[in-house]
Amino acid sequence: MKKLIILFIIGLGFASCSEVIVNDEINYIDTGVDPDQWVKVPAGTFYSGMHSHVDTVNYDYEIMVTDVTNKQYAEFMNKAVAAQKIKIEGDSIKGHYKGDKFDGYLHEWKIPEGDYLLMPFGAPGSHIKLVDNKFVVDKGFENHPVVMVTWFGAKAYADFYGYRITTEKEWQKAARGTDKRAFPWGDEIDGSIANYGSADKSELKKLFNCKIVRTTPVGFYNGKKYGNFQTRDNRSPYGLYDMGGNVWQWVGDDYPKVHYRYMRGGSFENYEYNLFVWARNSAGPDFYEINIGFRCSRDPQKEDVKEQPEAQEEAQTEQEKEKEKEQESEKE
Repeated sequence: MKKLIILFIIGLGFASCSEVIVNDEINYIDTGVDPDQWVKVPAGTFYSGMHSHVDTVNYDYEIMVTDVTNKQYAEFMNKAVAAQKIKIEGDSIKGHYKGDKFDGYLHEWKIPEGDYLLMPFGAPGSHIKLVDNKFVVDKGFENHPVVMVTWFGAKAYADFYGYRITTEKEWQKAARGTDKRAFPWGDEIDGSIANYGSADKSELKKLFNCKIVRTTPVGFYNGKKYGNFQTRDNRSPYGLYDMGGNVWQWVGDDYPKVHYRYMRGGSFENYEYNLFVWARNSAGPDFYEINIGFRCSRDPQKEDVKEQPEAQEEAQTEQEKEKEKEQESEKE
């Protein structure tokens, strides 16, 4: 497994060095999905990993319904620069990071306190530009997931708003619900329900009027028909879009003995198996690519947040089953 992960990361690195076909603008597609929406995920058990081990998140939390978009990230950078929380250096944006605890483990890199790259906004593949000292988004890409953002960049965004990068446990529970499904939406996959590498994108190319199809708007796969392209709803049991496909999502965990950070969900470049709810990838926190984004979690807020009744009922049922098992074990 380690070899597969390393090879994939090397492949991503080569992609950065090769010529990137750039769509300066595309047709804007309104999906009707609000990127500012959050849902509440209740505390409880879930099945973790390929072998479905029972795990628990013992607190309620809220999570973004979609990945962070280009528009949201550009607004963050404008506000954070004005507040002197981050700074512009050439064609890059940088922010301060407190550093990691160094365990001196084999192949572990030191990450000391300092200023780190959040995003190379001037690089090919990024759809955020600096124009007249203001960050703006390429036309048509406003509601696409932000890419070319490092783990440091994801954390800077989350910290600025008082959020956190979604942890692996939070991500898995929100993606899978309380059953053993293979994908966030179920057990089958095709090009009508997710944006991934081997899906036919000829109709999407016409729809967006672009040279090459990479990201799709957040919430695009929601059951609507766009032109001749009929989508199916790819929401997870808790109502999250694109938990499989479109872009890899950084997760927030900083594990001991490694400097790597991890990603979940697969992307528009990957095969079906990368979209399994247990699929995982890794890279250094300073890594960025055209297919890596993120979403955030936070503690429950006082205002009303949409909840998914079916998922709550399933969670309650699973918890009751676990209690029954524990009671039976105690009797034995």
